[in-house]
Amino acid sequence: MVMEYRRLGKTEVYMPVIGFGTWEIGGRFTPDYSVDKQAIEIIRLAINKGMTFIDTAEVYGAGHSEEIVGEAIKEFNREDIFIATKVWSSNLRYNDVLKAMEGSLKRLKIEYVDLYQIHWPNPGIPLRETMKAMEKLVIDGKTRFIGVSNFSVGDLEEAISYLSHTDIVSNQVLYNVIDRGIEDRILPFCRENNITVIAYRPLSKGLVAQEPYKSKLESIGRKYGKTAVQVAINWVIRHDNVVAIPRTLNPQHLEEILGSIGWRMSREDYEEISRLV
Repeated sequence: MVMEYRRLGKTEVYMPVIGFGTWEIGGRFTPDYSVDKQAIEIIRLAINKGMTFIDTAEVYGAGHSEEIVGEAIKEFNREDIFIATKVWSSNLRYNDVLKAMEGSLKRLKIEYVDLYQIHWPNPGIPLRETMKAMEKLVIDGKTRFIGVSNFSVGDLEEAISYLSHTDIVSNQVLYNVIDRGIEDRILPFCRENNITVIAYRPLSKGLVAQEPYKSKLESIGRKYGKTAVQVAINWVIRHDNVVAIPRTLNPQHLEEILGSIGWRMSREDYEEISRLV
């Protein structure tokens, strides 16, 4: 298996088409230390397999997810890893954004992140203020790029209008063969504006491996010798501006996920899945 890469926004950086998501690794909204060793090992295995794009957030496990990622990546060259994290929606005031970044860098044990994302929009805080803080972090070298998450087209348009020194390179959103709400407006807007879509829950919390979806996906997968999981992820990343961040703690499942790349389903099969599911 050779990792495939996709251009990040308008930048000259190419990132793995499949990254490693860390939601619930290290806890949900409070720390969970029970799987630390397993989590560190699987992240290191993923990196060694080419999944060098790791996505986390300050809110995951109240920061413990970032601590796990920091421990996992310390044995690798920093320049070889693409680290993305997120600032939570309650921390979007100018000074709070800067403070949140310092906390994330400390937990990750690194001097900069590659991608800093606004986790959710907050209507109670002026977006202009937040974007100025995000841009300041780029200027100060704390992050290479800025992105957003769960932003509508209107949110994106407003955020873009406040930037003068940099671009929004990504929008991280829910997307899989079952949850396809972004297809009407968000996906076309991001494609037209060279914004990478980072698809979270690309397996819809495992639903694609259950009926009624499993048999439909497997019927296509038999043509390629692929499982329902592999077909589902391949379908997501068939879009040339989409990358996916599945999550797992299981080495066998990790191998299955990696089997989603290295092949490309036909346009006919892509459209059939779109109709079936």
